[in-house]
Amino acid sequence: MKSTVEQLSPTRVRINVEVPFEELKGDFDRAYQALAQQIRIPGFRPGKAPAKLLEARVGRGAVLEQVVNDALPARYSEAVTTAEVKVIGQPEIEITKLEDGEELTFTAEVDVRPEITLPDFAGISVSVDPIEINDEDVADQLLSLRQRFGTLTGVERAVQSGDFVSIDLSATVDGAEVPEAQTTGLSHEVGSGQLIEGLDEAIIGLSAGESADFTSNLVAGDHAGKESVITVTVGSVKERELPEADDEFAQLASEFDTIAELEADLRERVARVKRVEQAGAIRDKVLEALLEQVEVPLPEAVVKAEVDAVVHDAVHGLDHDEDKFNALLEEQGSSREEFDKDTNEAAERSVKTQLLLDSIAEAENTQVGQDELMERILFQAQRYGMSPDQFIQQIQQANQLGAVFADVRRGKALAAVVERATVTDTDGNAVDTSELFGGGSDDDAEAVVEGAAEAVDAEAGDEK
Repeated sequence: MKSTVEQLSPTRVRINVEVPFEELKGDFDRAYQALAQQIRIPGFRPGKAPAKLLEARVGRGAVLEQVVNDALPARYSEAVTTAEVKVIGQPEIEITKLEDGEELTFTAEVDVRPEITLPDFAGISVSVDPIEINDEDVADQLLSLRQRFGTLTGVERAVQSGDFVSIDLSATVDGAEVPEAQTTGLSHEVGSGQLIEGLDEAIIGLSAGESADFTSNLVAGDHAGKESVITVTVGSVKERELPEADDEFAQLASEFDTIAELEADLRERVARVKRVEQAGAIRDKVLEALLEQVEVPLPEAVVKAEVDAVVHDAVHGLDHDEDKFNALLEEQGSSREEFDKDTNEAAERSVKTQLLLDSIAEAENTQVGQDELMERILFQAQRYGMSPDQFIQQIQQANQLGAVFADVRRGKALAAVVERATVTDTDGNAVDTSELFGGGSDDDAEAVVEGAAEAVDAEAGDEK
């Protein structure tokens, strides 16, 4: 087999392949074996009929078609491997010559990863806010802990923010009831904003047994996005009583004997969270600096595939009705033109990020261990509320295990760049990133590297 590669653009090549017929003997043998199992010829046992009789039965053209269809994928893969072409999409294959007994030639046009000139990572400089821990941060943590140990007590008064209520809900659209929007005995924390927009404002001031109407857009069902009149009825009102923040509470809620020891531990927890948050800001700014400095040619077909996937997901819940989707965008104060523009820009950024970090990973010879891949899988399984076994089965069925691996590799590549960049806070102090991005066993470092993979995943659009 002979193959050559033509560079059509920085992101696309044409592979020309010539296959002499003598190299297709194995493909012909397999085609005849398959036909022999499917076709019964009198006088011969299944699978034993001679090739010429089989060919006479189905025709030479059918045999050639079977051979070519079977041969093309393997010969294409061989040509890609031989030429060391880094393909990133599906090929467009065209048979250019098929002379029986002589030669099979075909071309394959495919998107490839472009050559990218990487900067000196040590020359990247970013600035982030300094870590500041104040008494309010610790007080908020202590309040959250006290709330976990609080008790709910029924009260005979009107609803206030922070209360826990039992409510009934019903809705109408254009005067017609919406059955799927009705519910009874629903528990809700007033002020949390976790349910329908406008609900908390309608509830506050009501007492048990009282009702109120308000308008809001439904977020699901056949009437998603439509304005509806919602009726809420309060069934019961409870307030949360918090335990005193004293030594007795410290012993109840922690391994510490005194409230002072508990508060000191909470201060250290706040510090860890702030360090990880600062590391996230550093990571994002370094990635932004990379994207601004590096020229990355974008494969149009890959960008289009990302855009098409987003559009498909957006209209899927509307029975793929473009008119409904456009009307929904208008109700949200947007337009199809704005949506398409934003989607295309996001897809271009996503593809650019992936290509850039893949090039960095290759240049840095970034490796991903089995334990690192499993950590990522466990993290995502928890995120989606699935068991690790269920999640692994799902991504294997969707052929997404490679995508998870790529996200981890890109995250590690980004972390390696961050470690070499110059980072200061806005007060002018140098920030040591080695502890957070050094890839050691420290819990903070693991959280940051995992966060880098998560950030790359978010840039790509998590469709798993």
